[in-house]
Amino acid sequence: MNDVVKNQPKKRWKVRYTVLLVLWSGWMFSFLDRMVMSVSLPFIGKDLNLDPAEQGMIISAFFIGYAVFQIPGGFFSDKFGARKVMVIAITWWSIFTSLTGLILTLPLMLLVRFLFGVGEGFFPTSSWKMISIYFPSKERGRATAIQSSVNTLGPALAVIFSASIIAAFGWHMVFIILGIPGLIIAGLMFYYCRDNPKDAPNMTQEELDEITQDNPSQQSNLTQVIPFSQVLKQGILWKMSAIWFLFDITFWGFSTWLPSYLMNVRGFSLTSTGVVAAIPFLCGTVGTLIGGWYSDHFKSNRKLGYIAASFIAAFFLYMTFSVESCYATIIYQCTSTLFMFFAMSLFWGILMDCIAPNIMGRASGIVNFGGQLAGIVSPVIIGYLIKISDGNYDGAFICMIVALILSAAVAATISRKASSL
Repeated sequence: MNDVVKNQPKKRWKVRYTVLLVLWSGWMFSFLDRMVMSVSLPFIGKDLNLDPAEQGMIISAFFIGYAVFQIPGGFFSDKFGARKVMVIAITWWSIFTSLTGLILTLPLMLLVRFLFGVGEGFFPTSSWKMISIYFPSKERGRATAIQSSVNTLGPALAVIFSASIIAAFGWHMVFIILGIPGLIIAGLMFYYCRDNPKDAPNMTQEELDEITQDNPSQQSNLTQVIPFSQVLKQGILWKMSAIWFLFDITFWGFSTWLPSYLMNVRGFSLTSTGVVAAIPFLCGTVGTLIGGWYSDHFKSNRKLGYIAASFIAAFFLYMTFSVESCYATIIYQCTSTLFMFFAMSLFWGILMDCIAPNIMGRASGIVNFGGQLAGIVSPVIIGYLIKISDGNYDGAFICMIVALILSAAVAATISRKASSL
């Protein structure tokens, strides 16, 4: 019996798990660095004497830089390697995170947040390219879901962290502190995240074989040059871009204005807002991880899963603002966010599985550019709807609900053939 146990192969920590952990850390701080603005915004607005529309401009300034540099980030990742792009990107945005805390005028704030967005704009495509290189097809849904869990954990931790720091030291210190960890993560990325898995520290031939089992020629194809014109001919990219744009209208509207809604409409204090605003995003983390598991195990039903989850999320988003009870609002927020991010995992599972690793940088850049356009317009639109309604948020919620339903409508047009490109 003991001999049998001794002869069993030992489970070992895979190199790709370390790569994913480093990528996750980079994504986490990218979200912390951008999401603390949501809680800080009312205090920045007070100090700089800004109305809601001007506050929305600060959010949009980030997204202009973030969106414009999605496709260049993908191009440089495919041409020069994702590793260099990631290290430079996170170093750049960490510097401008800290600088944000030193700004005292609106024009300079807009400039710094734009440059901050430029740095973050180079990061997503290179990280998705890393996942497509290091993970076999059967694990990409879960790997992407784990990485995407920062979409919910980031806002959750951001509101708790920033609320406590603002209460103690003011909003300036939040940004100054958050710029430091990114420099450490940049060093870890430089060491662990190699452009070719065979060059990664502690990589074994056994793991290399696992990575390439679906496509044995993958390693040799990583350097194959594919003209950008061919990338643009991938029809599914344009549909996926539209879906992500509409989804992000809802996501950024919800996450950016939720703290203000809880304080201004529901009457929560700053401290309680930090906790209450975090709870729905923690539920969203659960939805993200479940969606990743579903994505890998039920590939043929991804589209239907996305459509159903989007409609359910839209329904509970409606319930969020239409009920009188503050406690019911929290419950409906949590339910809506869970299904919203379940849908998000299915979306990225489809994309990661239908795009070749050697064009993943440019392809994902196109898709994410569509999503980040929403980041530019959503905060301004939501802020404007709130302003013309004299502080009423009903129109803002309806706008987010319609966008989410439209994203499901576009998803319904994706054929199974298109999703297997």
